[in-house]
Amino acid sequence: MKNKAETNRLDSLDALRGFDMFWIIGGGVFFAGLHELIPSALTQGLYEQLTHVPWEGFRFWDLIMPLFLFIVGAAMPFSFNKRLESGDTKKKIYNHVLIRFFILFIMGMVAQGHLLEFDLGKLHIFSNTLQAIAAGYLISSVFLLEMSIRWQVIATSGLLLLYWALMARIPVPGYGTGNLTPEGNLAIFLDKMIQGPFQDQTPYTWILSSLTFAATVMLGAFCGQWLRSQRSKQHKAIGLALFGVVCLLVGWLWGSWFPIIKHLWTSSFVLYSGGICILLLAFFYLVIDVWGYRKWAFPFKVIGMNAIAVYMATMLFDFRHIGDIFVGGVEKWIQKGFPFVQNMAAFAVVWLILFFFYKKRIFIKI
Repeated sequence: MKNKAETNRLDSLDALRGFDMFWIIGGGVFFAGLHELIPSALTQGLYEQLTHVPWEGFRFWDLIMPLFLFIVGAAMPFSFNKRLESGDTKKKIYNHVLIRFFILFIMGMVAQGHLLEFDLGKLHIFSNTLQAIAAGYLISSVFLLEMSIRWQVIATSGLLLLYWALMARIPVPGYGTGNLTPEGNLAIFLDKMIQGPFQDQTPYTWILSSLTFAATVMLGAFCGQWLRSQRSKQHKAIGLALFGVVCLLVGWLWGSWFPIIKHLWTSSFVLYSGGICILLLAFFYLVIDVWGYRKWAFPFKVIGMNAIAVYMATMLFDFRHIGDIFVGGVEKWIQKGFPFVQNMAAFAVVWLILFFFYKKRIFIKI
């Protein structure tokens, strides 16, 4: 008899996905606005955590993107197993994977690559989180469909080691080997060489970093396979926590030789950020699916059930225009605090739309 984890959708995974998106669509500006309204040492610390480190290091805001990739990976064992059990062939699944890859990649070009401006001078080919997901999802799909769990671990470890070796050993013209500066690293050199004028002129790297994007997705896939196992729920929660601590420590230690740099998606960054992602999943799973405390997570679940749709919507449309219909008149009364109120009104509009979709069981998927 199959356990509940195999047959039911994990509320914790949907809530964690919503938690991640919450920061993108409103949480970040909430705490930033709080610091502007009531500046203090506490709000200053919170505000700093909601900004990226300039290069090397890690802050909370650096977790948002890897958490998105990680959650995609965690859901893959459930969706693949469901399709296989329903009678789909591997060929049919691969067709779906390829279609999803191309849709995500094009959506990334729409969201951040200026595709809809129809101006080649502004077009960026590979520059968005959705495209990182697409690359990681494609590679991870092959691992999951063709390899045993043992070989998945070996292959994922190989990706991390290969990326390290390439970045450390292959010389970059004018900079030599092992250069991890924004201008002199191998990954940015390849991006500029391959993408040419379509490279987004930022220090973020994409093409070579697809190796480690896949490793982040695979960390999620390992957790998804663990959660599908026949072990007790308590055992699963403990196992996730231990796995998270190990990844966190190994990533931190590896950072002494191969620094934790989000822009390069270094192997140490994969493990360090992945460790935090795993610990978050362990917490959400323990509280929601093991202990049964679900009500607190409902606002997150509403967001998480339409995560990619709301991501695209907020990238393409400024919901403050709708929020201003309700709060625009108070600007003259609160002045300094109006941007905070304006952003919160926009977030409320977005959440209420998502709540309507949730109640109507409208879930936009790819």
